[in-house]
Amino acid sequence: MTDDSRFSPLFLSLSSIAACLILFATGAGTPLAKAAEAGAPPQAIATPGSAGVLSAIAARLEQRGDHTRLLFEMSGTVRAEAFSVSGPDRIIVDLPEVAFRLDPATGRQAHEGRNDIPPISLVKSYRFGQFAPGRSRVVIDLARPAKVLRAESVERPEGARLEIDLAPVDAAKFAEGAAEHARIAAAAPVIAPPAAPASGPDKAAQPLLPLVVIDPGHGGVDVGAASKHGELEKAIVLEFANALKAKIEAQGRLRVMLTRGEDVFIALDDRVRFARQRGAALFISIHADTLGEANVQGATVYTVASRASDAESARIAEKENFADQAAGLEQKAYAEEIGDILFDLTRRETRTLSRDFAATLVSKWRDAGSLNKNPSRSAGFVVLKAHDVPSVLLELGYLSSEKDLANLTSALWRDHAAQTTADAIAAYFSARDHDATSASRSAETASRPQ
Repeated sequence: MTDDSRFSPLFLSLSSIAACLILFATGAGTPLAKAAEAGAPPQAIATPGSAGVLSAIAARLEQRGDHTRLLFEMSGTVRAEAFSVSGPDRIIVDLPEVAFRLDPATGRQAHEGRNDIPPISLVKSYRFGQFAPGRSRVVIDLARPAKVLRAESVERPEGARLEIDLAPVDAAKFAEGAAEHARIAAAAPVIAPPAAPASGPDKAAQPLLPLVVIDPGHGGVDVGAASKHGELEKAIVLEFANALKAKIEAQGRLRVMLTRGEDVFIALDDRVRFARQRGAALFISIHADTLGEANVQGATVYTVASRASDAESARIAEKENFADQAAGLEQKAYAEEIGDILFDLTRRETRTLSRDFAATLVSKWRDAGSLNKNPSRSAGFVVLKAHDVPSVLLELGYLSSEKDLANLTSALWRDHAAQTTADAIAAYFSARDHDATSASRSAETASRPQ
């Protein structure tokens, strides 16, 4: 056991949160009432997870000299595995499933409006969440190269905690360690996502309705954008995706699937693969952004392009394409796909259909009065890269705009915006059916003897 006297606390204490959750665990009082008495933020309270899942109820940084400790107060001991990743420099700590019952702003970067991270710390920021079914992850963004001295649970009279001790290391040593982990990860077998379920024998002869795949952006350890009040993009877009799914299904003309139905991380490639493997006829990725200017507001619809339509679109694509790295994955270079003539023709047709749907979606949202001043844009979004699935990315608005934030957190606005989007989807498929019918009739007429 490490001597705790070496570390002096520099981080915001979350003892009030821990206290109210301990009371909850022992059955003493109502958790929400106790949280209110203690002044804990509402985000810190969560319903209990599945049986056997451990909880993290507080977190803080401690510092002594050039050494830094990241500490999580836990409901029990947990096994941790730590490794380093470069581009940018990060320490990754993998855990079995953990319910992080913390203020979502915990560990946020100082440049996002908080000063929780002391400037002398090796840690620039950190985040946490579910990484995969049964697995959780802590991602530590480093201020400068560091190594993990230890990452282990400690049982104490007042409860268990996870201690992650970091020490500075020279850049060459850090790069060597990160490269070694990358080699090991590259050699590991790839586990393919589950294939789409096959139709039963009684349904084999029945034509399936066209499938729309809705992709709620971010999730799990990748929180996405955050408002200054603590609202998170990953939660907002999941709520909207569920509302949109219900609206589409109520119309009865299309099938709908979500890439994620809960707060879990999914890699960008896996989102694209999900849609392609299931034969999606349309893919819609849902997001919300944040900017330094609070006066910028409104929804924007993006399609894929090799060159961004403007500098702002390029910035947003770069930010969204960083999602895998935000969750601790290795940096990946995405090259432009090169195929044969049939591939190129399919991609060209797909991009035309994507632009057609984007135009329809913008038109419907314009009637709803919630559009950005420049609502039709394009950039190199990885998640829109499928060459055979028409795809768009819908930015619902800006969490940095108080007007947009009020809308994005309003059930009434969400219902109206979801209905508007569902109507745009229905209009797009109706137009495609009409074009297909017209083309069929024209071909039939041309084939008749004169």
